[in-house]
Amino acid sequence: MRRKYIQLIAILITITLSNCQRNAEIPTEVEVQNFVWKGLNAYYLWQQNVPELQDNRFATQEELNNYITNREPNELFEKLLYKRGEIDKWSWIVTDYVALEQSFAGVTKNNGMEFGLKAIGTDIQQIFGFVRYILPNSDAATKEVHRGDIIYGINGQQLTRSNYKSLLFTTESYTVNFGTYTNTSGTAQVVPNGESLTLTKSIVQENPIHTVNTHQVNGHKIGYLFYNQFVSNYDSALNQAILQLKGENITDLVLDLRYNGGGSVQTAVNLASMITGQYTNQLFAKERWNPKWQNFYETEHPDYIVNNFTNRLKNGEAINSLNLNKIVIITTNRTASASELVINGLKPYINVILVGQKTTGKYVGSVTLYDSENYTKKGDNLNPNHTYAMQPLVLEIQNKLGENDKDGFDPDYPLPEDYTNTNTTNLGVMGEITEPLLEQAIAVITGTKNKTTKIVESLPTIADSKAHNPILSNMYVELK
Repeated sequence: MRRKYIQLIAILITITLSNCQRNAEIPTEVEVQNFVWKGLNAYYLWQQNVPELQDNRFATQEELNNYITNREPNELFEKLLYKRGEIDKWSWIVTDYVALEQSFAGVTKNNGMEFGLKAIGTDIQQIFGFVRYILPNSDAATKEVHRGDIIYGINGQQLTRSNYKSLLFTTESYTVNFGTYTNTSGTAQVVPNGESLTLTKSIVQENPIHTVNTHQVNGHKIGYLFYNQFVSNYDSALNQAILQLKGENITDLVLDLRYNGGGSVQTAVNLASMITGQYTNQLFAKERWNPKWQNFYETEHPDYIVNNFTNRLKNGEAINSLNLNKIVIITTNRTASASELVINGLKPYINVILVGQKTTGKYVGSVTLYDSENYTKKGDNLNPNHTYAMQPLVLEIQNKLGENDKDGFDPDYPLPEDYTNTNTTNLGVMGEITEPLLEQAIAVITGTKNKTTKIVESLPTIADSKAHNPILSNMYVELK
């Protein structure tokens, strides 16, 4: 009891000092920097590993003011991260929290052409793009651009490691120059084919539930769900998609997460509960925060850091469950965070079979911190002088067995997408049984065919169309 009391007092002292310092004199020109330091000091997962973030680093607000003066907010944020690029690869700060909130809801400025970028063989400069899929209700959806198309260049310039960012991510409109991938006598190259079109970005809301259908193969009714982002706004629609599959009496499910970089932890819990249904209220995943919050949560609010299977959505809607004991999940190196959480959380309960490529390996989650007394938008204490927000990593997430995989999950049936064939339809149509990865998944279920012996040229990944989207490879919870 005494230990519990001491821990509670320690947390209250931390919060009180933080709020007292907020009320101390803070020059207007360092308000954002003050928010950056205090937010990271309070919640950052590796706070105890960063000397500049220690609780006793500054004795007074004046000392902190002196430290943060003449530092740009982004520069300060980056300086305070723990082993940036090695350990912390995913924390970020934004100047406009409205845009951040829209991205969490699947709303982005986009021309609708989702693509990947690959290096050409071992060449250190030349790269090319390939179209992954097209967003409905976008400019690309009205143009002759298709999954599997090869992108040679933009505005007449061949894509390189040096120019792709400026060509693809800094302009509202650009002309796409298509090409053909060839590999003659071991020499890979992309040559222009004379085809081009202009695409313009606009505000697009992507429905993450891209394709839902059922295939009857060799006595199996196989449901297929191509799901691209864990967006809580679409939880009810996801529940209806599962109801559709349930109504079709599926015997098996292929969950396609090949391009799903993650999103809401609660949505991941909901999806896992829809896949199963027989484990309501049992532990799906548990969180580990920095030591000062972990101690507080464990003693005062242990329910805050556990995520149990559920039978209802947040709005009270009953979850439609499939009660499956096995699932086949399609993955690539683009499969990350909340997608990996579904894999990891289900593994102790049911047979999870992976088809495709190794996943990213993101086992940590973030929260949105606002410049307010409690770091949320609740109440009327939000600083009106700026729109900065932070999305720092604040927790590690583990499954029932205390496990995660920091290096990513290996596929049981390796098969990368083949974008190297000169036939532009080689990637297949999403959801059709001839699409190579779905074909392999069906083969695993029916035991009829194994395509994993097929040799596909593996080229280094450079980036993709969501590389400059702040929610790429993100997993987040709501700050409690």
